[in-house]
Amino acid sequence: MNDKIDLNDRIDHEATPYARPDYDRKRRCGWPEVIYGEGKTADQIVAIFQRLLDKNEPDAQGRRSPIFATRCSAEKYQQVQEQMPELQYDETARIIYDHKPETGIGLVAVFCAGTSDLPVAEEAALTAELMGANVRRVYDVGVAGIHRLLAQEEVLNEANAVVAAAGMEGALPSVIGGLTSTPVIAVPTSVGYGSGFGGLSALLSMLNSCATGMAVVNIDNGFGAGYMAAAINAQSV
Repeated sequence: MNDKIDLNDRIDHEATPYARPDYDRKRRCGWPEVIYGEGKTADQIVAIFQRLLDKNEPDAQGRRSPIFATRCSAEKYQQVQEQMPELQYDETARIIYDHKPETGIGLVAVFCAGTSDLPVAEEAALTAELMGANVRRVYDVGVAGIHRLLAQEEVLNEANAVVAAAGMEGALPSVIGGLTSTPVIAVPTSVGYGSGFGGLSALLSMLNSCATGMAVVNIDNGFGAGYMAAAINAQSV
């Protein structure tokens, strides 16, 4: 029996000069390729969207995974919408998407320290929703008024995964990690004064945390945190 893989089966013969969509990613990784919109033109985003949508096969229940693009400005969305008016947009999360799942599973809780962290927190929350999770948002519960966080213990313990976004000194995820056994994905944000170094102080604080059960993604990487939380959630239900 010859088990050799024919690489031609994995090549996109319709690839553009600037992109080779990965149609096989859902089979390998459980989710289709997500478009990183920053740095791409509207025409490039449209072309990639169309290819991914064309190859987006339904599951056994006839449902298709949402296709979405992150880090897209409102101006870029307007340009994209001219060619694909069916696409939707969340201005805070800066995500363009084709649809949301009708129902969600499990629970992902997304916490953020302050209102300034909302763009990153919403990127995480909407990513998890698009990937099929029920999401509960708990915002403006930073440690400067820790009673606000302590009042959310029930949410922390109900969730299958928690995303915690914070700038400044980045203390919120460590405190959450000391309150719950739920896995915590910490997201340092580039919010803070000069010595915050664009989120580096928060990143180092989170990496040096003594709280167990906590992992850290890169600065402002709400998408990565939401993706990981949704994956943990899917394994938990």
